[in-house]
Amino acid sequence: MTANEKPTPRPASAPRDGSPRVHGTAQLRNATLGRFTELKERVQFCDSTLGDYSYIERHSEVIYSRIGKFCAIAADVRINALRHPMERISQHKMTYRPNEYFVGAKLDKTFRESRIQDAVEIGHDVWIGHGAIILPGVKIGHGAVVAAGAVVTKDVAPHAVAGGMPAAFIKWRFAPDISARIISLGWWDWEHERLARAVDDMRALSVEAFLEKYE
Repeated sequence: MTANEKPTPRPASAPRDGSPRVHGTAQLRNATLGRFTELKERVQFCDSTLGDYSYIERHSEVIYSRIGKFCAIAADVRINALRHPMERISQHKMTYRPNEYFVGAKLDKTFRESRIQDAVEIGHDVWIGHGAIILPGVKIGHGAVVAAGAVVTKDVAPHAVAGGMPAAFIKWRFAPDISARIISLGWWDWEHERLARAVDDMRALSVEAFLEKYE
């Protein structure tokens, strides 16, 4: 779905047909939402894409970002906390959005374009914890975890766990060879019906056993 208008909200018990679920208080602008996606209360989602099956919890804000499939984004998260022009004599928005203050003044399109170019990229199956802040230009790899309250200023590798202010590497979720096999398997690209058949094994099998069965 690519739209600026919100889909009609549906009760949680409604049959799932793949349509995005958007709470009535969420705000969208230039939003692309994949199948089975969900935006909760008061989420702001602007100029960004959200991959299939990903969801964003209440009060989170996203702008100029590309988010993969199966991402779990907790409440109060800020993805792409936009920068101000610190190199100018004033970093106030008056210098790049003067049209809000002065009749006939024009938007600073160059500065806006620089913000767009600093997009955040988030891979598939990423978990971003409560209250985390992701700064412009950051790339987060497949299967990574960003701890609650983290301020992410640098890229996070696939299947890494990062946390702190500023965020730093904590540990790997899996050994490097297992991580590579998961990425090669690319289960996040499977059809819905295949996922339905595999979900019990995702829950019951070890990662190694799952890979052996489905590679």
